[in-house]
Order: sequence, then C-alpha cells, then structure tokens
Amino acid sequence: MKNLTLLFLFFFLFTKAKAEEPYISIDGELKQWHKVTLTIPGPLTSEYAKENPFLNYKLEATFTNGNRSYTVPGFFAAEINAAETSAEGGNIWKVRFRPDEPGEWKFKISFRKGKDIVVKENDDFGEPVNSIDGREGTFTIEKSDKTGDDFRAQGRIVNGGKGYFKFQDSEEIWIKNGADSPENFLAFTDFDQTSRFSLKTEVREGEADPKKDLHKYEPHLADWNEGDPTWQNGKGKGIIGALNYLHSAGVNSVYMLTMNILGDGKDVWPYTDHNERYRFDC
Repeated sequence: MKNLTLLFLFFFLFTKAKAEEPYISIDGELKQWHKVTLTIPGPLTSEYAKENPFLNYKLEATFTNGNRSYTVPGFFAAEINAAETSAEGGNIWKVRFRPDEPGEWKFKISFRKGKDIVVKENDDFGEPVNSIDGREGTFTIEKSDKTGDDFRAQGRIVNGGKGYFKFQDSEEIWIKNGADSPENFLAFTDFDQTSRFSLKTEVREGEADPKKDLHKYEPHLADWNEGDPTWQNGKGKGIIGALNYLHSAGVNSVYMLTMNILGDGKDVWPYTDHNERYRFDC
C-alpha cells in the first residue's frame, strides 16, 4: 500500500509539473516557404518596463532538418495580436521562421536573461528563463500549394551566380522591377506611434515635407478588396490598396526605408519614439 501511495504521489507531482509548462503554439500554414510562428507565453513585461525586454532578454530558436540548421532570433510581442490592441505590455514572445525544406523540423529554444544580453556573444551569459529555456518540439512541413507569381511557389530569391538573381526552388531568373517612391512608404497615418518631427524649413524637390500630413493613400482606397488585411476596425485600406495597385501594374518589388530618423523624412522608425534606440513599438 505504501509503495502504491508513493507511486501515486510521484505521478501527481510529475503530471503537475508537466501541466505547468507554458504551451508553445506553432502557428501558420505548415508549408515550405510559408511563415511559421512559435508563440511563447513568457515573462510578463512591457515596452517601458524597467527591465528592458528588448535589451535584457534574449530569445532564440534553433530549427533543424537533417543537415540544415538555422538559429532565429525571437522578440517580445506584448499580446497575441498587438496590431489590433496597440498593447504595450503582455507575456507573449514570438519566433518566426520560413522553412526551406519539406519534412520534419525540430526546434530548440534558448531563452536567457541578463544585462544587455542581446549584444553579448557568449551563449552562456545570463540566466535561463525557467520553463522556456531548453524547450523542444517538432512540426512537419509539406510542399507549398502556391502557384503563379506568389513568391512562396518558387522559393527564396538567391544569387544566381551569373549576374542575375534566381528563385531557389525553380531556378527561374528574377529581375527586379518596381516602385522606388515614396521611400517613406511606411510613414502611414494608420500606423500607431507614427509622426513627423523635422524642424527644417526648406525642402528639396523629391524630399518629404515635414509640414504635410502622413501618407493616407486615399486614391488607393478603391483598390482595397474584400478579404484583404485591415486592423482596428478598418484601418490600413489605403496602404493595402496601394500595394494591390502596384501588383496589378505587374511590378514585383517595392523600395522603401524602414528607418529615416537621420534622413529627410524623419517619419519612419521601429522604436517607441524618435529619440529612443533601445525600445521597440509592439
């Protein structure tokens, strides 16, 4: 009877410990070249927390398939869908990956905490984040079902070795053609925490004018189609419509800046503020 009681106690403690492990969600279409997201419940924090989640936490996932191995950095995402909520805090962390081969992929998570750990090269620096660090899992990837001009149908664009780029899977040559203006394409009124702050009074031809409003892309509202992405009760139709228009014109690329704090526009940046460099807008 005593042995049975001890066995039951061991089973209870073991299953309780397993049940308390955070559930790591594997999201997305599990197909070659499609985006796969690991959604991880981690430490509760915020963009403005004293313990900076962008500097003092380091999340990585190593994905392997046969002799292929990729280590991908993760990020603090606040909530499951911060684009809808404009959340500044939460406990959701994510890693995104596009598998380049069908079959079974394994992943192993490294999640550590320490002062300025994201700029440290020592993998053993800091302390492990309990219940997340070292977690492992698997998922199975199928061939992509995309066709036509969807890039996922042909694979990643790589150096073709003969003066041209090519698609990794199809070997088809890819020649870039597209729009190079406006380079501050992301200075869009429907993105939160986006503004202009330049104090300059003279604007050269072709430069962004800081005295004017952010882009609205109103002429392209009609190019938005039912079922296209929006956020926060219909925001985003202008910029999505603009991309739809470019697609209809047959272009295959769009040139834009992802940061111009020191440029002429001063209206595109990934941070919580144009004076900030270590905290990012979720």
